[in-house]
Amino acid sequence: MNGENGENGKLMGNPNGKKVLVTGGAGFLGSHLCDRLLKEGASVVCLDNFMTGQEANIAHLKDNPAFSAVRHDVADGVDGVAAYISRTPHKPYTIEEIYNLACPASPVHYQKDPVRTLKTSVWGALNMLELARRAGAKVLQASTSEVYGDAILSPQPESYHGNVNPIGIRACYDEGKRAAETLFFDYRRMYGTRIKVVRIFNTYGPRMHPADGRVVSNFIMQALRGEDITIYGDGRQTRSFCYVDDLIEAICRMMQSREDLAGPVNIGNPGEFTIRELAEKVLSLTGSRSKLAFQPLPQDDPQQRKPDIGLAKAELGWEPRVPLDEGLKMTIAWFKEVL
Repeated sequence: MNGENGENGKLMGNPNGKKVLVTGGAGFLGSHLCDRLLKEGASVVCLDNFMTGQEANIAHLKDNPAFSAVRHDVADGVDGVAAYISRTPHKPYTIEEIYNLACPASPVHYQKDPVRTLKTSVWGALNMLELARRAGAKVLQASTSEVYGDAILSPQPESYHGNVNPIGIRACYDEGKRAAETLFFDYRRMYGTRIKVVRIFNTYGPRMHPADGRVVSNFIMQALRGEDITIYGDGRQTRSFCYVDDLIEAICRMMQSREDLAGPVNIGNPGEFTIRELAEKVLSLTGSRSKLAFQPLPQDDPQQRKPDIGLAKAELGWEPRVPLDEGLKMTIAWFKEVL
């Protein structure tokens, strides 16, 4: 998918709109972010290799003159990225803001090709930082709660350095995101690059990939199909689930926050639920007669995950608003349409 060139490299549908690049823009979070930015009057280039992103997520935007999508891998060199942006109605160095969301985010996908996952996290971050440096753009890194690993402190504040196994099966994602954060802060110190870093906790909602292997999508799909609900371990491990609209609101507030607030800032819902509680909620809301089936816990699977969002409250004036039951109802309705 490629956009049409407008006069002087400006977007024909919105020549005065803020010029924004969203990597991973056809993914679950990226597509919702594109929607939000377009609604606010920005002109948006979506860059995605479509390995886990889906064209269906952005199909409703194809006729929007303020939107362009290009198929490209963020891990390719910055000149290659710039060349692809030049095929859209933007020139690469007119980009004003970059949201770097490109990377498989579910264990099923990022463990399938761990070397590629690590390259995407590290080289992708480096390429976007270099593009931001050349363009004088502001750049936001979508980091993750996985940088905390199997945390021994709860809730997890941004000051916690984590408990990550650097040679485990999840390390390609955990360590890749940690390295990306390092690059971001080194670029800030060395070049004065304007950076923003958010650490995203478990997020759910419409447009989740039905086969991405994450617990919300797994449980909903299994319940709707009448299959056993697969719980790994005893189900007492905890997670905190943030609805996608709340998450996107926080990301946008972070990008527009005061200049010297680089982060990292935790973004997530501090409401803590056991995996078994989530399964029981899904069964109740779907009316499914599926049974719970327990399987061995995967290696390095975190036992507890709960964000300390004090910094987000203080600096962004943000906290999640959508209760889990309400968000699950909207997500279940979307999955029913998919099926």
